[in-house]
Formats: sequence, structure tokens, C-alpha cells
Amino acid sequence: MGRSHLIFLKAIIMKKQLLVVAMAAVFLAACGKKDEAPMAADQASVAASTASASASVNTEEKVLNVYNWPDYIPKDTLANFEKATGIKVQYQTFETNEALHAKLVAGNTGYDIVVPGTSFAKPQIDGGLLQKFDKAAMPNFANLDQGVLDNMKGVDPTNEYLIPWAWSYTTVGINKGKVAKALGTTPMPENAWDLVFNPEYTKKLKSCGIAFLDSPTEILPPALHYIGKPSYTPTAEDIKAAGAVLAKVRPDIRLFSSTMIDDLAGGKACVALGWAGDINIARARAIENKNGNDIEALIPKTGGLIFVDAMAIPKDAKHPKNAVAFMNFYHEAKNAAALTNELGYAAGNKAAMAHVEPALASNATMFPTPEQMKTMVPPVSFTDEVRGLMSTAYTAFKKGK
Repeated sequence: MGRSHLIFLKAIIMKKQLLVVAMAAVFLAACGKKDEAPMAADQASVAASTASASASVNTEEKVLNVYNWPDYIPKDTLANFEKATGIKVQYQTFETNEALHAKLVAGNTGYDIVVPGTSFAKPQIDGGLLQKFDKAAMPNFANLDQGVLDNMKGVDPTNEYLIPWAWSYTTVGINKGKVAKALGTTPMPENAWDLVFNPEYTKKLKSCGIAFLDSPTEILPPALHYIGKPSYTPTAEDIKAAGAVLAKVRPDIRLFSSTMIDDLAGGKACVALGWAGDINIARARAIENKNGNDIEALIPKTGGLIFVDAMAIPKDAKHPKNAVAFMNFYHEAKNAAALTNELGYAAGNKAAMAHVEPALASNATMFPTPEQMKTMVPPVSFTDEVRGLMSTAYTAFKKGK
């Protein structure tokens, strides 16, 4: 059989498959109860967008290579995507933005999707390390929260390189019972940042363990914020001042952690400088393991530091259409809601809120109030110079020099 005949037959089969999907969606809508009609309509939308995505990638090898953070994906997402599209996903993880950035700079990554923090993404875009995605092939782009997209425009002004995976904020997490016991008669501070940057508190809390994220660009910005300096655009003198603050609490720090969820949930630390989303995961894990429900993410009086982790396609990606298909699938409303329902992170998807469990949708540690959001520091990209200065200051801090 000639190649032209094969192409003709594939086209007929594809049309039949799309017709079957559409008819099934209509049948579900017609047969459902009256109050279930919105759900049926949503199923039809999901089916149509999935079919559209599948049709757009049928010329590529059925493979997708993803590089993401650990503990950061709903349990059924990959299996459901593979079932819907026939695309096999190879999924690997990294621990820090620095590690991902080094891979991109080295080139020949082998990945089709990476998930950088937006504070690192601008030099990656400007340096030609990422490519634009095909927005026309992503109907679920319409589901995205415009507020989150606007927050990303300082890095990606036209929203053509980055699609939100999740957003949260850097803050302080505590085990309430252990912290109360360690502090004794000392009351909780008005500003939660004091728990990790003020020696008056850290000297008492070191008995139950203080953990910091093990990354210069996660620790220096909050320290700068604490002393009233720009978190992302500091001068060399600003960074020196932040280093002096860190030096005073260095003897009280137990862990520099790349496994913050387990360290907090397992009791290795009672105080953590980390991500609100991870602190919420630690709380859920502690409850599941019957270690209590005392873990809580705090919102400091002066605000946390917002971050957005975003999907991007490396310049050398071999399967960019498959990448777009996955981005589109991930941002179907129910799929995006799964990230919040299972992991306590917001996906930056407005349509997903209808499917988020009510107790989570009203949880201010996941979705801060408008008043709390006004105190938050929005993400800004680091320059190479600032990143280098932060790395030097952080190394000195860890070594206690």
C-alpha cells in the first residue's frame, strides 16, 4: 500500500475517532440529570480538547521527556495523559533552580518540558535556551488565571514561553506544639520571619530543629526582605547586610534541606524556611503517618515571597508538539485542580477552582486573601551578577564564616 493511501486512511480513522468522542459527549449531556448538565458539558470540553491535542501531535514520536521538581505532580496525571494520547512520558526530577539552569546552559538536555522558577526564566529566555510554544494548539490556555499570567509578564511579557505549573510563596512553616514548647514563656513574634532570622527566637528553637532550604536564591531573598532591602535586585552592600543577619543565626540551623517535606513531616525540624505548598504537603503527610496535625504554613506580617514555577520547552526539545499537548492536558480544569486537592499547590488555573475541594479553596495558606496578597513580594528575575553574589554569600553562611 502506498504512503498516500496510508495517510488517507489515517485521516478517515482520525475523523471517525473525533466523531465518536463528540457523540459520546453529547450522549452524556443528554442522559445526565438536569443538575448534572454542567458536569457533562465539562466532560465534553475535556474530550474535545484532548482529541484536538492528540491530533496535533500525531507526526511526532510518541515520547515526552519531562524534568520537574520532586513531589510535585498528582498521582494519576502521567497515566491519564498516556492513556488519552498514547504518548509515553519519561519523568525525572531536580532539586534546585541552579541545577536546572546548569543543564539548560550546557545544552543537549534531552528534555521536552522543564519547570523553572520564573526568577530564573528571563535569562533562559533572553539567552535562547527556551522556545515559544504554539498557543493556538493550546485551547486550555483560556482556563489560566490572568492574575498569575500578569505576575509572570515581568519575565515573559507576551506569555509565549512560560505556562504556570504551580504558584505559592516562600515563608515560615512550624510544628505548633513543638514550637510552643521550645519557646516556653516567649510569645510568638508578630512577624513570623523572626522565627528564622532573629537570634532571640532561633536560640530557643534550635532545640527542636530549624531547617532552611538548601539554595542561595531561596534563602537570600527572604533575608533581604526581612531587613527591608529589594529581594531580587539588591546591591552588593544589601547582600552583605543580609549575610550578616544570616551569620547571627547560623549556629542555630540544624538542616540545609533538599527534602523539606519529609524533614518537617518526620519531626527532624519544628521550624522551616520553605515553600507554603511543601509545608502543606508536610502537614498532610504527617497526618497520614499519624504524626499529628500541628504543622502549619504562616503568612508573615510583612508578606511572603511569591514564586511561579512554569512549564517551558527547551530550545533543543525533540518533541515540542507533545510538550504542548501535555501543557494543554495539564490545564484541563479537573486536571489542574488535582494539584491543589492532592498536593496543596495552586496551578494558576481559574477554571480549576470549581473543582477544588471547598476546605482547600478557602485555605488562606494556599489562596491568600486580597489583603494578604498586597503584602506579598512578586517574583522578579535575577541577573547573573546578583545570582553570583548570592551564591558567594550563601556559601559563607553555610560554612559559618
